[in-house]
Amino acid sequence: MLLKFALSEFKSDRMYRNVSDRTLTAYMGLMNEFHQYCVENEIINVEDCTASFVKQYLLQCKEKGNNPTTVNSKLHILKIFFNYFETEMEVFTPKTNPTKRIIFAKEDVKIEVFTDAQIKQMLRFYQSIKYRDKSLYAYRDYFLIIWLLGSACRLGETVSLKWSDVDLVNQVITVNGKKRVASSIPMSDRLKREFIEYRIFVEKYFPTMPETVFTDRNGKPLTDNALKMVFKHLKVIMNFKNVRLSCHTFRHTAAHSMIMAGCDIGTIQKLLRHSNISMTLKYFSLWGTALAEQNEKFNPLNNMDI
Repeated sequence: MLLKFALSEFKSDRMYRNVSDRTLTAYMGLMNEFHQYCVENEIINVEDCTASFVKQYLLQCKEKGNNPTTVNSKLHILKIFFNYFETEMEVFTPKTNPTKRIIFAKEDVKIEVFTDAQIKQMLRFYQSIKYRDKSLYAYRDYFLIIWLLGSACRLGETVSLKWSDVDLVNQVITVNGKKRVASSIPMSDRLKREFIEYRIFVEKYFPTMPETVFTDRNGKPLTDNALKMVFKHLKVIMNFKNVRLSCHTFRHTAAHSMIMAGCDIGTIQKLLRHSNISMTLKYFSLWGTALAEQNEKFNPLNNMDI
């Protein structure tokens, strides 16, 4: 089968499976890149892709500056693609599937977090603009930081958040996470106050209340890229040297703060909506001081006369 037809077939199948637009974009972006690499190497049929060729492509990605996490993400999508043509289309067998035996690269476990000083610096920057200009961007981006720290939400959960998902009376927020799984998370008193203030501003700013919480100046929902640009702009202004300014760093920071305050692993897993506790355990293995303190405080041996 020609690769270009294979890509079209794969896209149709993913659309049939009703994957999210964000997921479909990620899949096809990588597969189009891989297709281009195949054409440059005179590979036009999907059957001609071998394990050696796929490894060669991944190695080139690494040489171009992709870190192990990015390379693994690309391999993950390639595995989904070739597994489809093995199990559904029977183009490959388990022995001929080129990605079957390719293992993921070992990743350096490093989770960056903001310091309290850095968080205050970002908030003060937006506060000064709020009081001076009273612009939508200043209010929105100030509240955005409060929201990310107070909810530990992902980028996708943030851009898709609707006002109808926010229950200020019962202090509960419904977020649509990975694989479109809706979850309810509690809203702290501080986050509720910030929500109320921001909503009042939005109601006065727009003639008609926007559907989503985070919008552009025309009231349209922020895209993934638009939200990334917010932090790209802030990065230039803040000039932090030791931490990446991104949506996910706020999520890591929220987890770090909870662990250092003594929160238990089960609660953190629920608040972060980790489907697998292994990711939560990574946080605890990195920031084990709080875990050690809790162990010292609650260890059963403390109360035994032995």
